[in-house]
Amino acid sequence: MSTSVEQFDERARLKAERIGRDVVHRGELLRHPVYTRVLHWLVAIAFVLSLLSGFALYSPWLFRFLTPIFGGGPMTRFLHPWFGLFFEIFFLFQFLNWITPMLWTDVDSRWLKRIKQYTTNEDKIEPEEVGFFNGGQKLYFWAIVLSGFLFLLTGLLMWFGHVVPRWLVAVSYVVHDLAALLMLAGFIIHIYEGTAAMPGTFRAMTNGTVTEKWAWTHHPAWFRAVTSRDPRRAYERENHRQAERERALASWEREHDAQENPVNERVP
Repeated sequence: MSTSVEQFDERARLKAERIGRDVVHRGELLRHPVYTRVLHWLVAIAFVLSLLSGFALYSPWLFRFLTPIFGGGPMTRFLHPWFGLFFEIFFLFQFLNWITPMLWTDVDSRWLKRIKQYTTNEDKIEPEEVGFFNGGQKLYFWAIVLSGFLFLLTGLLMWFGHVVPRWLVAVSYVVHDLAALLMLAGFIIHIYEGTAAMPGTFRAMTNGTVTEKWAWTHHPAWFRAVTSRDPRRAYERENHRQAERERALASWEREHDAQENPVNERVP
């Protein structure tokens, strides 16, 4: 990547950190700083706009429902490539931001081998070697990289279809649609994993923090790296505290019942 782009990325990062503010409370860890969160939502907004405008042009049935959002058919056709271009630009900086932690390792290959246990929640916590991103998150990232490259290549061929062979434009339509379907499938999984499947994840992209429990449950190696504490011991300690709370609650309920029973027995 060119030095000028990297310098711009660094200036944008510093400016975002000056404008925004990360507030980390007790029992929390900073997961994503302001710059990362801003990029994430810019990429997401640009993708959704590209997706909706693209579907409006793709399907006659969706055309009548979606094109009014963008001001009609001609305006939708005009805006769609610009939405895509904004997506490419924003994701370029997200790529620079995440390229290092997204590099594939042997840990990720081992994670993929136990994907069934992950999807069925057989394990209470992830293996202790899982770092900032797990193998599934990295797969999604590189799927976006691939799709983004195909979007850009085929999009330019379609945008300037009058200067390239017609057969190449026709192939570009097919590849463009397949890349969109790949992105859509990953996007749906991403939303599910970030909300219902892993409660506490969504806040990492709103206020930037996660609970320590979330960290040692889903990314133990990252938890160890930022806290210098053993995630397994943290898990066992939490189980002990939960058992203590349950015993205390059961004891209180027995005492409460014992106090109420004599009163109930005197009621005619």
